Order: sequence, then C-alpha cells, then structure tokens
Amino acid sequence: METYVGEELIPLIDRAFPTTGTRSISGHSMGGHGALTLALNHPDLFRSVSAFAPIASPTRCPWREKALTAYLGAERSAWARHDVALLSAAGATKGRFDDILVDQGDADPFLADQLKPELLVEAARASGQPLTLRMQPGYDHSYFFMPASSTTTSSSTRRG
Repeated sequence: METYVGEELIPLIDRAFPTTGTRSISGHSMGGHGALTLALNHPDLFRSVSAFAPIASPTRCPWREKALTAYLGAERSAWARHDVALLSAAGATKGRFDDILVDQGDADPFLADQLKPELLVEAARASGQPLTLRMQPGYDHSYFFMPASSTTTSSSTRRG
C-alpha cells in the first residue's frame, strides 16, 4: 500500500485533477494504522493525518507475530518502520503536523490488548508532536464508529 499510495495513486490523482498538493490521510482500524504510518514515513506528502481506532504499536501487541510476519517477513528490524508509536518517539513527524487526531471508542474490545493508544500518546509527548486522543464513550470497533457526517455524533447514532 505504501508504494501504491505514495508512488502511484497520488501522482495519478495529481495528473487527472487540478489538485493543490495539500493532502490529508485518514483511516479506520488497520487503515488508520496505515494512514498514520504513511504520514509519519512520508510527511512531505501529507498536511494532516487522523485515524479511528488504529493499532498504535503493532510491535508491542499480541497481533504482531501473525500480522507483521505475514506482511513484512520474519526480520524484526523491518517492523519498527511500521510502528506508529516507535516512529513518533523517534521524531518521524519532523514538525510537519500541527496536530494528529485519533478517535477511539472506549468500548472497543481490542483497546487494552491490541490498540494501546496510550503508547502513541506517550511517544508523541516524548517527541513533542501534538496529538489529540479523543475517547468516544460507548463506541466499539465496528463500522458504526465511523461518523455519518462531519457534525458531532449524537447519542442517537451511537452503537455498542
């Protein structure tokens, strides 16, 4: 996805449409993790980044063995480049983002064992990168977590 987005999709869009070169990237779950890692590895491509319920540090959760080995191979040294918290702690944002926004449901069954947003908060604090983590009461990891519009989510649209 990194090669596709950075080297193929963005140039394709820039050729086909009158773009300004100012881009944002966002995603949910693994897509949120992907958006964050793309932005931190390529801060020159994106002006802003946000994520819904991303895995904050895949090298420090049980999911890592199966997923990172399948995606990146057994060589663990390659994994750090795809760990948002490690990238942030190392200063990967290079001062490019005014704020990184992460929304996370507090009823997400993956919150404590897999997603670990506190690791991303700690890393951002250590590197001086502004980060806003908004915990959303009553939301889980399902697609109902995604907002239906850009307005504030009302209690009538929340699902558990």
